[in-house]
Amino acid sequence: MKILITGGAGFIGSNLALKLIEKGHTVTVLDNLSPQIHGDNPKETSPLFLSIKDKVNFIEGSVTSPQDWEKALRDQEVIVHLAAETGTGQSMYEVQKYVDVNISGTSLMLDLLVNGNHKVKKVVVASSRSIYGEGKYISKELGAVYPKHRTAEEMDKGNFEPVYPGASQLQLVATDEDSKIHPSSVYGITKQNQEQMVLTVCPTIGIAAVAFRYQNVYGPGQSLKNPYTGILSIFSTQIKNGNSINIFEDGKESRDFVYIDDVVAATILGIEKNEADNHVFNVGTGIATDVITVAESLSRNYNIDVPINISGNYRLGDIRHNFADLNKITSVLGFQPKFTFQQGLKNFTDWVNTQEIEEDRYQKSIDEMKAKGLYK
Repeated sequence: MKILITGGAGFIGSNLALKLIEKGHTVTVLDNLSPQIHGDNPKETSPLFLSIKDKVNFIEGSVTSPQDWEKALRDQEVIVHLAAETGTGQSMYEVQKYVDVNISGTSLMLDLLVNGNHKVKKVVVASSRSIYGEGKYISKELGAVYPKHRTAEEMDKGNFEPVYPGASQLQLVATDEDSKIHPSSVYGITKQNQEQMVLTVCPTIGIAAVAFRYQNVYGPGQSLKNPYTGILSIFSTQIKNGNSINIFEDGKESRDFVYIDDVVAATILGIEKNEADNHVFNVGTGIATDVITVAESLSRNYNIDVPINISGNYRLGDIRHNFADLNKITSVLGFQPKFTFQQGLKNFTDWVNTQEIEEDRYQKSIDEMKAKGLYK
């Protein structure tokens, strides 16, 4: 098939492109080579871009440009729409940029599909676990509940676990696709909007739509330059620079870390299988890993001892816990993650050890949030 990947020079996109080419598909990539991800001289120095250079039809452009979309859509049969501004924290103070790229960029694509001539049969959109906000919990009094966003007042007292009115202790469980959608960040809102627009518009014009709600994706090739997203990369750069790691809250907040090869495999199932059409799927491992475990595991893998400070600081818009229920993607598409966190982490840290040490710019991102009153 002829497949367009927007954001195809990014972490997920470049890995997906190479696997699709290996399977005999023809790939076009539309990407703006954002300096935040690729550095200041991407065509010469970005490993992600260089990995696909001369293997794909590359269009340097933006999803906010109708002309770039028109050029990219020519003769395509499938669109994998990955291009987006990412980063929960940054989205809370660069609101317009996130809306322009994530929402308006997607609406431009859909406008052209509805009103233009094209050969597109399927659109696969990258959604996110961030659309759920806080994950799913069980209360012995109330059954399944979905706590609201945590307040600064409670977190200032060191009360980081979510609470729910009328419920005593809450038990964290896996979040399934039917769980409540209540994002707690602008990023999450834009991902929800992308997903809903694609799943609403495409079927009305005979185009199959598939949405993947990715959990925290990691692995070799992840940008080590971006201080706004990717906890494994951020911590790795801090450790490699010999800097201490500042752990937010009490360090027991958890995420579902899913290895890049598993994400690519799931996405290809969505592209190639008709059973995926017009469905939403979680993509993760189904296992929650807390942030202290992440920091200690990285430090151990690098054999570099740095101070790990559990600070009680927090970011407004962050969630406490979320991990994926995989029953739907397993039963419908036959997907099973192949990499445990420890296996994936070893592959990731082995790769980081081959890379130049990047400047640690994380404090700059924290200072930006602090100045806006979003970091406490």
